[in-house]
Amino acid sequence: MTTIHNPAEDTASTVPATVPVPTTVPVIAAARRAEPYMRLQWTDSDTGAVGYLVVHTLRGGLATGGTRMRAGCTLSEVEDLARGMAAKTATFDLPIGGAKGGIDFDPKDPRAVGVLERFCEAMRPWIDAHWVTAEDLGVPQHLIDEVFEKLGLGQSYHAAIRRAADPAATLERVRDGLSAAVEGGFLLGDVIGGYGVAHACLATAVSWGRMPAETTVAIQGVGTMGGAAAYYLHEAGMRVTTVADAAGALYRNGGLDIPALLELRDEYGEIDRSRLPADVEQLPRAAVLSADVDILVPAAISYAITPDNSFDVRARVVVEAANAATTPEAEAMLAARGVAVLPDFVANAGAVAWAWWLLLGEVDDIPDTSFDRLRTTMHTKVARLLSAWTDHGITPRDTGRRWADDPAPITATVVIP
Repeated sequence: MTTIHNPAEDTASTVPATVPVPTTVPVIAAARRAEPYMRLQWTDSDTGAVGYLVVHTLRGGLATGGTRMRAGCTLSEVEDLARGMAAKTATFDLPIGGAKGGIDFDPKDPRAVGVLERFCEAMRPWIDAHWVTAEDLGVPQHLIDEVFEKLGLGQSYHAAIRRAADPAATLERVRDGLSAAVEGGFLLGDVIGGYGVAHACLATAVSWGRMPAETTVAIQGVGTMGGAAAYYLHEAGMRVTTVADAAGALYRNGGLDIPALLELRDEYGEIDRSRLPADVEQLPRAAVLSADVDILVPAAISYAITPDNSFDVRARVVVEAANAATTPEAEAMLAARGVAVLPDFVANAGAVAWAWWLLLGEVDDIPDTSFDRLRTTMHTKVARLLSAWTDHGITPRDTGRRWADDPAPITATVVIP
């Protein structure tokens, strides 16, 4: 059984009248666009779908990052995401670079699996030796693993696993970790990223001196990442008042019954409205961004918060569960209003950090070992980000970038046990 740790149980019970914000709020400079190591573009001869692989950094001959599929995916988007992956690996001191794959195609189209198979086959030189990929928007882990197995590559971590002295034993160990059962009927590999996001939110409450039950949150997206974050926040006692999926937003002032709602999801992370409890109010999808809550968690799509809707945000902190959830311009506008954004390369990096801890043999298939390490790591990093924000007016992204710009050196060949 997984024990939900209340990180605020030893904090003072006095709730501050206002959440601290910096006395001097800087405007964020435009993001620097360093050139990626490599870009590849592929066109599917059967459907005309276009796919991209961008390797932003290659370290130790390896780069890591998921593969997404959505209609409208662009090379620029994949470049941004690859840059973010490079920041994640550096921030968490992982001995690899960052990359991303993206396919411009509707994942609900019945031809989508075939498109994914042909994309992976086209990228085979990279996925065989250099690119460690995994699930992302529109591509669940079980599906990409099935594709890799069909291609004779075993599992999507293949480029790392093949370096092991005994690849078969390493593959078995990785599969055991991914499929370890946790409370709620979930698998460890499916929820670890959302668990990290939840603790980014809980660490934020700790920084305010608030108990979880005195903190409210809204979550945009209840798929793999957003759903797991919602589950662990609910288990910790935080009041999740609003969630949204592609069909709209759901609201209950006293807090939603998150486990019950998650039971109503389909394979695309959408909740069956015909089975909703009577006391859940249905709202337009955009209402989640303007929810009157302490913390907003965009966990669905990139570029969800833009200059056009940033002034709708009423939360005091935005925790990016989705990659590149906030545009640089919108983040500058939020900062000018005293709203901090915990960047994706910290808040949602638990999934990639854990995957590499598993590959490197630093965690195993015992869930509590992984939960304990990720919880401790996330609370430490978020506390530092928010301290720099409230004490010195340095945005969390700027602080995080300083970590990412100074990665731990690789002093030896990466060894996969």
